[in-house]
Amino acid sequence: MPRIFAYVVHKGGIADDSAAELLAAARKIDPTGSVTAVVTGFGPNLDRISESLRASFGEVWKIANQSLDYPNAELIRKALVKVLPSGCFVLIPHDHFGIDLAPGLAVKLNAAFAPDILDADGSMGSNLNVVRQEFGGQLSAHVRCDVLAGVVVTVRPGAFKPAGSNPVVGLVVDKSVDVGPLSAGRRYLETVAAEAGDVDITRHNVLVSIGRGIQEKDNIGIAQELANVLGAAVSCSRPVVDAKWLEKSRQVGSSGKTVKPKVYLACGISGAFQHLAGIKGNPFIVAINKNPKAPIFQVADVGIVDDLLEFLPELTNKIREMQSVSAK
Repeated sequence: MPRIFAYVVHKGGIADDSAAELLAAARKIDPTGSVTAVVTGFGPNLDRISESLRASFGEVWKIANQSLDYPNAELIRKALVKVLPSGCFVLIPHDHFGIDLAPGLAVKLNAAFAPDILDADGSMGSNLNVVRQEFGGQLSAHVRCDVLAGVVVTVRPGAFKPAGSNPVVGLVVDKSVDVGPLSAGRRYLETVAAEAGDVDITRHNVLVSIGRGIQEKDNIGIAQELANVLGAAVSCSRPVVDAKWLEKSRQVGSSGKTVKPKVYLACGISGAFQHLAGIKGNPFIVAINKNPKAPIFQVADVGIVDDLLEFLPELTNKIREMQSVSAK
């Protein structure tokens, strides 16, 4: 089995939750093999993240370069091409940054490329079988990759649940010298903070999140009633914001807010990767959708096929009954 590398995204010296998901995906590909984490950046935060990953990964390759202080896919692609061995597997989170990084990396490595995978099986010897979705999640495509030249895959957020594993004492290997100087045609200018809203969805342990299935603005009150009895907040997917039914500050996803609730109710949300990219922390996901083939069911802990406009009021009433009984 080729060597497996996981590109770990981090911020402030803390690994993104996708690191554990990449490790879980690697275990599906090769249950017994060692997985090497690759981290890039500059300064003390890079050393901090490298040390923290030693408990999960057999090796941690550190690439320190001042030009990588802010993640730039063009520069990171050049750096990885210089250090990754030919014929390896590279796992990358399927988010806005991974979409920028991965395709070009596969071209530079002359490797197969499989984006947005939901499942993987590396037991086929010279082939890697992966599952991804087509046509907005209406079709599951089983793709066979020839692994002789290596494979680059991006992993859909939430598709691989992190599992408890035996702690390891990995080795940190500094690959900075092997990379050398880096230059790119684009550079980081500034970070524009997201607008503040009346409700900070990032601070709530329970979110009732609504999508296109809510149908119209007047129906949002149904979700708000459920949120009220749960002590939760109402969040949403992008179509709700585009329709101007809720403000941008309520949006969860790659172009909205990143949230880490304990419980996430996805109501009428299809489950596109752009939305799932904003859900971190491996919450308990309850999906309610009348389309049994909605992609959200692939990552949900509990899936309910029903019309949310009928189901949510029933759920709200049931919770009120339970609360009334417990209060007596």
